[in-house]
Amino acid sequence: MVRSQITGEIVKIAFKEGQAVKKGDLLAEIDPRPYEALVEQYAANRSRDQAQLKNAQANLSRYTPLEQRGFATEQLVETQQAQVSQLEAAIQSDDALIKAAQIQLSYTKLTSPIEGITGVRQIDIGNIIHPTDANGLVTVTQIQPISLLFTLPEGDLPQIQERLAKGPLAVLAYSQDNRTKLGEGEFLLVNNQIDQTAGTIQIKANFPNKDRRLWPGQLINAWLLLETRHDALTVAASAIQQGQDGSYAYVVRPDGVAEVKPVKVAQVQVSAGQALIDEGLAPNDEVVVDGQYRLRPGSHVTLLHGNAAREAEAQSRQQMEIP
Repeated sequence: MVRSQITGEIVKIAFKEGQAVKKGDLLAEIDPRPYEALVEQYAANRSRDQAQLKNAQANLSRYTPLEQRGFATEQLVETQQAQVSQLEAAIQSDDALIKAAQIQLSYTKLTSPIEGITGVRQIDIGNIIHPTDANGLVTVTQIQPISLLFTLPEGDLPQIQERLAKGPLAVLAYSQDNRTKLGEGEFLLVNNQIDQTAGTIQIKANFPNKDRRLWPGQLINAWLLLETRHDALTVAASAIQQGQDGSYAYVVRPDGVAEVKPVKVAQVQVSAGQALIDEGLAPNDEVVVDGQYRLRPGSHVTLLHGNAAREAEAQSRQQMEIP
C-alpha cells in the first residue's frame, strides 16, 4: 500500500488504475510549495549565519595580533572565539534543517516502492492526503514473480524432507477444477511450525508467472512434485475397494471368473480419477470399475461390448431406481 509520509493536497495523479509500474515510477504528487518555502527559509537562515560567521572570523583575526601586542584583552579574544564557534554550530544546525526540509520535499512525490500492478485508486486530485489515511493512495501488487502458499498433511513432511535432500522440488499450479495448468514454480520452504489445530504444514513456492495466469488472492490447486514415474501402472480410481485387510480390486481372469486381488496403492488422484498401483496388478489385467457390490470371489463374469454393454448399464440403473 502506497502511503504518504506528509500531509498535503494531491495536485497530480501520474498512473492509471491497473497499470504496470516499475520501482520508482511516479504515482502522484503532493503540492510542494509549502515544503519548498521551508527549504528556502532554512537556506536563507544559513546564508545569514554564514555572513555573520565571516564577520566574526574577520574580527577574530584582527583581535588576535592586537592581544599579542597588548592592545586587546584576552577576554575579548576568547569572547570572539566563542562567537565564531557559536555561528559555526548554527550553520551546522541550518544544514541539518535544510536536509530535513529537502527530505520532506521529496515526500511530495509518491513513487512505487516495487514493480507490480496498481489497483483501484483511493484518492483523487484536490483531496488532502494524510499519513494516517487507512487506504493510502493505491495498492501496488507484485505479479512477477509471485508467491504461492498452500498446505499439506503433516504426515507428508518426512517424505518431503527426504526428497529435498536430493535437490530442488517443482510445484505445479492448476485451476480449481484441475483442468488448466496455470504455471510451474519452485519449492521455497516449509514453514517452521506445524499447525497443530489442522495437522498441516504450510509450504511456500515462487512462480515466475510470465504470462500472469496467477493472480494475488486466487484460489488454485497446488501439486508438489516429488517423483515422476515413467511407464507406471494406473487404473481407474473407482476400481479400488477398501476391505478389512486393506485395498483390493476385482480382476476378471481369462476364464471369466472374478478374483479379488489385494493391491498396494501409491497415490489416488481423485480429480483425475486415477490410482497409481505399486503392487497387486499387472499390465493388461481386466479390472472391474463399477458394480462391484454384485460380485463375489469366484463369480462368473460376461464381458459385454457396444450396444449390449449400454443396454446392460441402462437396465442396471432401472433396477437401482425401483423402490
